[in-house]
Amino acid sequence: MSQARPRPRIIRWLPFATLLQREVLRFFRVSVQTLLTPIITASLYLFVFGATLGERLSVIEGFSYAEFVIPGLILMGVISNSFANTSSSLFMARYLGNIVDLLVTPITPPQFIFAYTLAAMLRGLLVGLAVGIISMFFASLPWVQPVLAALMACLASFLFAQFGIIAAIYSNTFDALSMYNNFVILPLIYLGGVFYPISILPPFWEHLSRFNPLFYLIDGFRHAILGVGDTPLLHSFGITLLMAAVLFAWAALLVGRGYRLRS
Repeated sequence: MSQARPRPRIIRWLPFATLLQREVLRFFRVSVQTLLTPIITASLYLFVFGATLGERLSVIEGFSYAEFVIPGLILMGVISNSFANTSSSLFMARYLGNIVDLLVTPITPPQFIFAYTLAAMLRGLLVGLAVGIISMFFASLPWVQPVLAALMACLASFLFAQFGIIAAIYSNTFDALSMYNNFVILPLIYLGGVFYPISILPPFWEHLSRFNPLFYLIDGFRHAILGVGDTPLLHSFGITLLMAAVLFAWAALLVGRGYRLRS
């Protein structure tokens, strides 16, 4: 009896490469909606806080208000677009029934997750990069530790790509999916120190803000760029890594079991 020959490595990764290519091409085909619109929205924030209010508000931690708020706006673009890419793409695949075609392919659960995740990270980081370039017209940032800033942006993008996969699996309607963005992500972003340092809050609200998980992403990214933050940089990276690992494990469990994907 002849034994089955193992498939060549290139064949094993072909489904992953095909799904990744499809996901990247998908958001590039509608680039006005997926790239241009969030960049214009972020640019309006930069105009308001950089060219108008930024010059009139008092300096925070030795920096102008425009310099303070720009890192938060960059990361906000990374986070919201990474989430939007995985959540909308996977939910539409479930909604239209296309997910069945994908599940019959020889793709493994890790390959499935990483294909969606890498495409979402590319979209989120492209938006963040564009916002960072545009912000150069409004303020000059010191970029004290650029490698750590890039690492935090990648971690935040990875984390919210996982959250998007989880939200897409649990949602059965468009309204349910939009609730994750409108009632979870946006409030946590706005209360996470994008527009103000939590150190200026009254003690009770400052302590309460430290329970907001997005505070550590935003503060860590700002800390790496400006060199100052409300919490130690190592602390921010540790909590972000922990959250990313938990959400990845959660997404892997759902995809591995085929939860709401095979029905």
